[in-house]
Amino acid sequence: MAKEIRFKVKDYSVSGEVFDLVENMEYGFLETIPQPNPDKLSDYYKSEDYISHTNSKRNLFEKVYHLVRRISVNQKLSLITKYSSSTKILLDVGCGTGDFLQTAKLNNWKVFGIEPNQEARTIANIKTDNAVFNVEKLLQFENESFDVITLWHVLEHLPNLEEQILILNKLLKPQGTLIIAVPNHKSYDAIYYNAFWAAYDVPRHLWHFNKTAISKLFSKVSMEVVKTIPMYFDAFYVSMLSEKYKNGKLNFIKGFWIGLKSNLKSLRSKEVSSLIYVLKKQ
Repeated sequence: MAKEIRFKVKDYSVSGEVFDLVENMEYGFLETIPQPNPDKLSDYYKSEDYISHTNSKRNLFEKVYHLVRRISVNQKLSLITKYSSSTKILLDVGCGTGDFLQTAKLNNWKVFGIEPNQEARTIANIKTDNAVFNVEKLLQFENESFDVITLWHVLEHLPNLEEQILILNKLLKPQGTLIIAVPNHKSYDAIYYNAFWAAYDVPRHLWHFNKTAISKLFSKVSMEVVKTIPMYFDAFYVSMLSEKYKNGKLNFIKGFWIGLKSNLKSLRSKEVSSLIYVLKKQ
């Protein structure tokens, strides 16, 4: 399989190590090389700054993140409701601290979650009456169990990508819906910040997708993208963090401007900082 090195990216969050981004010429996504051994991968998540695993609100940046997350949870609920059936059984893979699952449960969904981080899983289980499990549980669910499976900024974290896609396909009911949100390395903010783009987040992000890559990957298991939805908030968050990586400090005004510019350009290009993909079995 042909691959081409694009550039090097530093891990600004935890290790300070530098990784190559290599383009997979068959699918069009970028791969983080080298990828950490699975037994070492969790070490790269050990940071107080990894706020998706905590409820901390220590500063303005984190407070804004959690405000946006509350808004986004309601938008996610509205989306899955469009694809619900009478049974309303939901699996959220990489559910973090469980806010989305809690909201779905309060709206009459039967919920299950997968979360590898123990601290986040403990918080999520308090919110969901112990409906969240470690990753081994994925192989214990019966095939065709779920009406909706969601991965909100999770697919890019999963090792053994093609194997994981096969598992998700098996767990989904024949008329079920798979919903995936991932960063888009073809967006304006990604191109502008280049190696400083925060959404590369190496080595926690093992894969870096675009629209072509998602379509090609899931067509291998006879799944089709039926809708794409822009995530406009992400451009602001990612650009502000990218400014910190590039210049050593947060610059809310510059980050906001680049995020806004990226969103405005996406109105024509359709290349938003992050995209939600709605997929169905063919």
